[in-house]
This record gives sequence, structure tokens and C-alpha cells, in this order.
Amino acid sequence: MKKKKTKLLTPTWILKGYDSEKDYNKTKGIDNKKRTGKTFKIRKCPKCDSDDVGVVVGKEKTGEWGCNKCNWKGKDINETKMNEEDFMKYLDKRGEEVS
Repeated sequence: MKKKKTKLLTPTWILKGYDSEKDYNKTKGIDNKKRTGKTFKIRKCPKCDSDDVGVVVGKEKTGEWGCNKCNWKGKDINETKMNEEDFMKYLDKRGEEVS
């Protein structure tokens, strides 16, 4: 059985009357830059803002987190995503050894 060929769609930027996709994206505030490198997640305590947090042993399935600094326990952990460059700056600021 042969597959049907799908029709090509006219790009939105042409339908809206723009001269280029770049002009359309600029007007709409769309950033099409390809993000390269890894993404890192930093998890912090919502009470004391410490990054010394981890999953509570025995509560892995419920997703409960605990802070080792202020002994907070809960599910509402603060999470920040960083690119590789920002993550390296974060580690330098903390004084971590980077090899």
C-alpha cells in the first residue's frame, strides 16, 4: 500500500506578508538561535535558597526533597536551568574545583 504524499504548507511569514522569516520572527519576538551545549539543572531549597538538597531516602516515589542545611522537607523544590557557560560561572562563584 502506497503512502499518500503530504501537501507542502506555505510558511506563516509569507502568508502574513513579511519579506523574510527573519523579519517575521523579529516582529513576533521569536528567538530561533540554536542552543548548543548541555543544559544543567540547579535545585535549591525554597526556604533558605541552599543548593545542598536531595531526595529524601524512602520517599523517592513520592518525590519528596530535603534540605541538608535547614532541614526543610517538601515537594516544591526550586529548579533553575542553565547553559554550560552559566553553570561554569556558577561553580566558580561557589569556589568549586573544575577540572
